[in-house]
Amino acid sequence: MRPTPHTDGPPPRRRRSWASAAALLGLTLTLAVTGTAAAGPVTDRATPAKATETRTAEAGTTETRPMAVLFEDTFDGPAGSAVDGRKWQMEIGDNSGNNHERQYYTPGNANAALDGNGNLVITARKENPGNYQCWYGRCEYTSARMNTAGKFTTTYGRIEARIKIPRGQGMWPAFWMLGADIHNPGVGWPNSGEIDIMENVGYAPGTVHGTIHGPGYSGGEGIGAAYTLPNGRAFADDFHTFAVDWAPNSITWSVDGQVYQRRTPADLGGKRWVFDKPFFLILNLAVGGDWPGLPDNSTVFPQRMVVDHVRVTGGDSGGGSGRTGTITGLAGKCLDVAWANNANGTPVQIHDCNGNAAQQWTVGGDGTIRALGKCLDVSGAGKADGTPVQLWDCNGTPAQQWVVTPARDIVNPNADKCLDVKDNNSANGTKTQIWTCSGTANQKWNTP
Repeated sequence: MRPTPHTDGPPPRRRRSWASAAALLGLTLTLAVTGTAAAGPVTDRATPAKATETRTAEAGTTETRPMAVLFEDTFDGPAGSAVDGRKWQMEIGDNSGNNHERQYYTPGNANAALDGNGNLVITARKENPGNYQCWYGRCEYTSARMNTAGKFTTTYGRIEARIKIPRGQGMWPAFWMLGADIHNPGVGWPNSGEIDIMENVGYAPGTVHGTIHGPGYSGGEGIGAAYTLPNGRAFADDFHTFAVDWAPNSITWSVDGQVYQRRTPADLGGKRWVFDKPFFLILNLAVGGDWPGLPDNSTVFPQRMVVDHVRVTGGDSGGGSGRTGTITGLAGKCLDVAWANNANGTPVQIHDCNGNAAQQWTVGGDGTIRALGKCLDVSGAGKADGTPVQLWDCNGTPAQQWVVTPARDIVNPNADKCLDVKDNNSANGTKTQIWTCSGTANQKWNTP
C-alpha cells in the first residue's frame, strides 16, 4: 500500500524517460570545446519540425563578476550532524511513486549528514531499517532529498553547487529548482516551472543534463541539453561545479565554468515562459526510476553524493539579472533588514552601513527589490500612508513591485506612494513605510 505522501515539501516531479526521448529525436551535437554538449529534446507539438531541430549550445566560459551572496551553505560542522534546519527541510517518503523510483527518503541525518570536512554527504543504501513501505511494496533502498521551500527562494542570479556525484547503474543524483508557487491553487507542476541545473543517470557516467520544464514542455518534452566530459572521464571521479546564470528571459548552464547551453522564450515555440518568479532549491539522490533504470548486480552500495557547497549570488551576472549593492538614504544610512532576519514580516529599517548581507539589495529587472532571498514588501498590500514595509517571500504580487525614478524615489505603483523613513528620523533602527511622495530627504535613495 502506498504511504501517505509527505506534504511539508514540494510535490514530487514527473520526469521523462530520457532514453526513449533521445531515441526519438536522435540528437547528438559535439562541440570543439573542453567538454562535449549534446542537445536535448526541443519539442513543439504545434510545429513538428522543431522536434528534430538541432540547437547549437554556446561555447565559452562564464564571466566572473563580484556579486552579493544571497544564500550559501558550505556544510561546516561536526561529522554526523544533520543539515542546517534554518536553510533546508528534509522530504520524507517514497516520492509518491513518481518516476517509479525505488528509494525511501529518510528524515534527519540518517542518509544526509555532514562529514566534518566541509561537505554534505547524501548516502543511498540498499537497506530498510524502518520497515518502510513504498509504492511497490517493502522499500529496498534509503536515501535523502532536501529543499529550501519556505526558507529561501530566489528570482534570478547565479545558482551553483560543487558536487562529486555517485556512480553505478540506477543512480540518479540531481541539483534542481521548482517554482515557489507550486502549491498555489491552479498552479501545480509543471505550471510552476522546473529548472534542472544538474542531473546524471548512472549508465552515462560522463554526462550530465540541464533542462527546463513548464506548461506544454514537461517530462519527455522538457527542453535542455547534455554536457559530456572529454576523454571518457566520469563525473564521479572528482568534484565539479554545476551552475546556471539566470536572468530575465534567459537561463545559461555551465559545468566548471564552461557554458554549454542557453535557453530563452524563443526556444518554447510560443509556449509560456514561467521562469521570471521565485524558485527554491532541491538536492536529492534517487535510486532507480524510468530514466536511469534499476540498479543491477554491478551496482555497489552504499553510493554517495558529496556536496562541497551550494551558493546563490545576485547582481549582474552578464545577463541583466539585477543590480546589487547597498541602498542608502537619509543621513547616508543603509536600507537594512532588521536583525539580519529573513523571516517573513521582518521590518525594513535604516542603519549605519556595515557591509553585511542584510544591507545587500538586488534591484531586479522584474520590478522586485530583494535581500536575503526575499522581497521588499508593502505589508498587507496596503495603500494608506504609514503602511509598514517589510521582508516577505517573493510572490509576484503588486505589493512587491517597485520603480526607481530618476528623481531617486522608490515608488510602489500599486499604492502610488514612496518608500519613506518614518518621521524623517535618521536614528539607527528607524522603520520604513510608504507615504505620499513629497520630495523630502527621507524619501530619497541611492540605489546600485
